[in-house]
Amino acid sequence: MSAGVGVAEEVARLWSGELPVRVDWAAVAAQCAEVAAGARALVVVPAVRLLVAVSLAMTVMILIEKLFVAAVCLAVRAFRLKPERQYRWLPIGPSAAAAGDDEEAGLGAAAFPMVLVQIPMFNEREVYKLSIGAACTLDWQPDRIVIQVLDDSTDPVVKDLVEVECQRWKSKGVNIKYEVRLNRKGYKAGALKEGLKHDYVKECEYIAMFDADFQPESDFLLRTIPFLVHNPKIALVQARWKFVNANECLLTRFQEMSLDYHFKYEQEAGSSVYSFFGFNGTAGVWRIAAIDDAGGWKDRTTVEDMDLAVRATLQGWKFVYVGDVKVKSELPSTFKAYRFQQYRWSCGPANLFKKMMVEILETKKVSLWNKIHLWYDFFFVGKIAAHTVTFIYYCFVIPLSVWLPEVQIPLWGVVYVPTVITLLKAVGTPSSFHLVILWVLFENVMSLHRINAAITGILEAGRVNEWVVTEKLGDANKTKPATNGSDTVKVIDVELTTLVPKLKKRRARFWDRYHYPELFVGICIIVSGFYDVFYAKKGYYVFLFIQGLAFLIVGFEYIGVCPP
Repeated sequence: MSAGVGVAEEVARLWSGELPVRVDWAAVAAQCAEVAAGARALVVVPAVRLLVAVSLAMTVMILIEKLFVAAVCLAVRAFRLKPERQYRWLPIGPSAAAAGDDEEAGLGAAAFPMVLVQIPMFNEREVYKLSIGAACTLDWQPDRIVIQVLDDSTDPVVKDLVEVECQRWKSKGVNIKYEVRLNRKGYKAGALKEGLKHDYVKECEYIAMFDADFQPESDFLLRTIPFLVHNPKIALVQARWKFVNANECLLTRFQEMSLDYHFKYEQEAGSSVYSFFGFNGTAGVWRIAAIDDAGGWKDRTTVEDMDLAVRATLQGWKFVYVGDVKVKSELPSTFKAYRFQQYRWSCGPANLFKKMMVEILETKKVSLWNKIHLWYDFFFVGKIAAHTVTFIYYCFVIPLSVWLPEVQIPLWGVVYVPTVITLLKAVGTPSSFHLVILWVLFENVMSLHRINAAITGILEAGRVNEWVVTEKLGDANKTKPATNGSDTVKVIDVELTTLVPKLKKRRARFWDRYHYPELFVGICIIVSGFYDVFYAKKGYYVFLFIQGLAFLIVGFEYIGVCPP
C-alpha cells in the first residue's frame, strides 16, 4: 500500500513540474529554431529556388512550342495550304463524274475501295443508336463497305439492344456485322485487334473508326478516302471533332476550349510540318497495310491509338489532318467522367513515352528532325512538362514562395509568359474568350490529377493500366425531338432500359461526395494568400485567393451536371 502511495506522489511531483533536472525550455526552443533556420537556408530555400528555375525553363519551353504552332497555323491560313493542295486528292464515284474525272468515273463501282467501319462499344446504353445509324447511312457503294460493331458490353440488356439495332439495319440491306468476344482482354485495343481477324476483313483496304457517341456526316468517306487512295505513303486521315453539347455547362465549355485548340492548332501544325500527330482514337481512317506494318494494335498502355500512331510514323508513314471534315461527338458533362478521362489521357502518354523513348532514338526510318519532334516536342513538352509545370509552378511553387522571402520569382515568369501562353491557346475558341480566366483556373485544378497520372505512367505504378470507359449521358440524342415512330422508339428504349439498373444504385455516402485532394490544396493556397496579405506583401494574394477558391469549388463538385 505504501509503495503505491509513493508512486502516486512521484507522479504528482513530476506533473507539477518539479523535475530532478531543470530544463531550460527557452534554450531548447532557441536550438530548435537554429536547426530549423539552418535547414531552411541549406535545404528548403535552395530546393524551392531549383523548382523555380526548372519551372521557368519549362514555361519557356511551352511558350516556344505555342509560338511555333501559332506561326505554322498562321502560314497555313495565309497561304491556304489545305491538305488538298499538299497531297493528291481526286473525288471518287459519282463525285468524280461531277468533277469531270473521266478516269475515276469510268471505273464505276471499282473506284470504290473496300472499306471497313469499326464501332467499338462497351455498355453504351444511351448512344449506341447514334453511331450505328450514322455509319449505316454513309455514302458509299453498298457492296464495298462493311459495318462492324464490336460489342464488349457486360450488361446483357444493352447487348440485346445493340444486336437488335444491328439486325434492324441488316434487314434494310446494310452489310453490318455484330461481333462479340468471350473476354475484354486489351479493352478497346483488344476489341479492334480481334475485329481484324474475321475473314471478311481481308478484302478491306481501309478502316474508318468511330466511338459509340460519334456521328459522321454522310459524305465522310467521300472526303477522306481519296487521300489514302491517291497517296500510298499516307497511313491515316484524321477528322476534327465537333461537340453537340458544348453549351451544356461550364465543364463542357472548358473542354471545348481545350480541344478546339488541340484540333485547330496542334493537329494542324503537326500535319503540315511533320506529317505526324497523335491519332485521336476515333473519327479517323487508317490504311490496313500501315496498321500491319506497324505491328498491329497493342494493349500495353491505355492510349492504344497514340501507340499505333507513333509506331506507324517510325516506319515512315505519313498522317493528314483534315480540319474541314467534322464529326459530331459528345463531351463528358459530369466531373467524375471527365476526371477519369483525363487520368487515362495523361497516364497513358507518359507510360508510352517511357516504353518508346529509346526506340524513337534508335529508329533509322525517320529523319533526325522528326525524332526530335517526337521525343522532345510531342512527348516531353506536350505530355510531361505541360502537366508537371502547371501544378508544380502555379499551385505549389508560387504559394510556397510567399512563405520564403529569400525566394523571388521574376515578373515575366509570373505574369507575362503565362499570359502569352494563355492567349495563344484561347484563340481556338473565340466565342468563349470571356471565360479564359475561369478556364485557366480550372486547368490548374485539373493539373493535380494530370501530374499524378503522368507520374503513375512513368513509374508504371498503381493504376497505370486502369481503363474506365467515359460515361455518356446521351445528350446528342436528347437534343433531337421525336419526329416519327422510329425516333419515338429510340427514346422509349433508352428510358425504359435505363430505369431498372439505376433503381438498384444506392445513394453515395456523405463523405464520398467530395474530392479531398482538391479541398486540401485549395485550403493551403488560400492560407498562403492570407499570409501574403498580412506578412509577405508579395502581391500574389489575388491569384492565390481565386485559385484556392477554384480548388474548393471543384472539391465540393460544384461543376458539371449531376447524373440522373
